[in-house]
Amino acid sequence: MKKIEAIINPSKMEEVKNALTKIGVQRMTISKVGGFESQGGHKEIYRADEYTIDVVKEFKIELIVTSDEMLSQVIETIKKTIKTESIGDEEIFVSSVEKVNRVRTGEHGRDAI
Repeated sequence: MKKIEAIINPSKMEEVKNALTKIGVQRMTISKVGGFESQGGHKEIYRADEYTIDVVKEFKIELIVTSDEMLSQVIETIKKTIKTESIGDEEIFVSSVEKVNRVRTGEHGRDAI
């Protein structure tokens, strides 16, 4: 089993969610996150004070897949959907999952997905 984590620009979130649903993804966790920009961010003024904003608002999608075929499909779908050819296209991380337990049903492993 593999866990996929993808950092998504808010403007692409709905499109990514719909594309993943079309390929059969039934469950995913979506979180609002902030990403630090090492490029220096941008300046904003609030009540006559100037601030440097170097944390950008993003979304993080997390999901578990049980096959290499679905892993490839999910990664390609996300890449196709978020690609803009500009700086700031986001990241996709893949890691191994040792164990999954569904508390409500007592299922574990692939059955819990």
